[in-house]
Amino acid sequence: MNTFGQALRISTFGESHGLGVGCVIDGFPAGIVIDTALLAAQMQRRKGGQTPYATPRKEEDKVEILSGVFDGKSTGAPIALFIPNTNTKSKDYETIKDIFRPGHADFTYHEKYGARDYRGGGRSSARESAVRVASGAFAKMLLQELGITCESGILHIGTHKGENIDFAYAKTSEIFALDKAVESAQKHAILEARKNGDSIGGCALVRAFSPNGALKGLGQPLYYKLSGAIGAMMMGLNGVKALEIGDGIESSTRLGSQNNDNMDSSGFTSNHCGGILGGIGTGEEIRIKIYFKPTPSIFLPQQTIDTSKQPKNLSLKGRHDPCIAVRGSVVCESMLALILADMALLHTHTRIDSIKDFYNAP
Repeated sequence: MNTFGQALRISTFGESHGLGVGCVIDGFPAGIVIDTALLAAQMQRRKGGQTPYATPRKEEDKVEILSGVFDGKSTGAPIALFIPNTNTKSKDYETIKDIFRPGHADFTYHEKYGARDYRGGGRSSARESAVRVASGAFAKMLLQELGITCESGILHIGTHKGENIDFAYAKTSEIFALDKAVESAQKHAILEARKNGDSIGGCALVRAFSPNGALKGLGQPLYYKLSGAIGAMMMGLNGVKALEIGDGIESSTRLGSQNNDNMDSSGFTSNHCGGILGGIGTGEEIRIKIYFKPTPSIFLPQQTIDTSKQPKNLSLKGRHDPCIAVRGSVVCESMLALILADMALLHTHTRIDSIKDFYNAP
């Protein structure tokens, strides 16, 4: 399926080497000021071709707003966005059009559909994530109205893990490093993998917070829990192999007395649960770790098969990220914003008193 969300629905389209990628945002409230500077800034963060730590493919990623905006504000109509592809090099893929690249979706797409766009992976390419960042920028405009902020950064690259988390510093880092002390080692690991024709994995840390408690109550049990939506949407991103909410895996090593978040008159005294209990936001900071595998596109010789199931030796060409976690962290942040915006809209009709307030009913 190519649509996600319930109250705020995002339908995406396009391929890596087609005319472009785009989406339709349905359910976006009217009257929100459209901050084009914020939109451009979010696209800039995801862009390739800016540092040696990302793909050399440099797309302008200028978002065209085709509908749903008038006089600088949302109208309530569907918002259509389009991002042209301006720097494709499809000839790089001609020699492997009948060969399945290890670690990619080539084999599974071929088995499912009986056909595939071999140019950069077509629909399965992470190029589509540009649209998630663009639509995520609109979600952030909505969340700003509610006092909710989303942030992200890189926790670890390979075995180089940050300990002193600083989201403000991540905004200044070329690789969005959260810990200045290990940034140099993380950068070196990426460059070393690239030099060797290889790639490396990493982990992004994403959080959402609101001083006014706006995260409290978000989530739709039982089958559209906040935690469930986060799991589904994040695992739907290219290259994501695992995630943790709050203390995650570490929680499985503890006793309940160690892991429960106690409360006093001022609220929770800890946040092991990562801001979610029973699939509903507690109002505390939502914190998620997302783990990316190494980029499957590497330049070392590999063994595979072709569409006739004949053995082949593969040597790739092209422009690829040596570590997809870096730019992937920006996409994860955008996805969290989209999930929270959807949950916030769904939450508005949870209680009858909220509905009565809207209609000024007695």
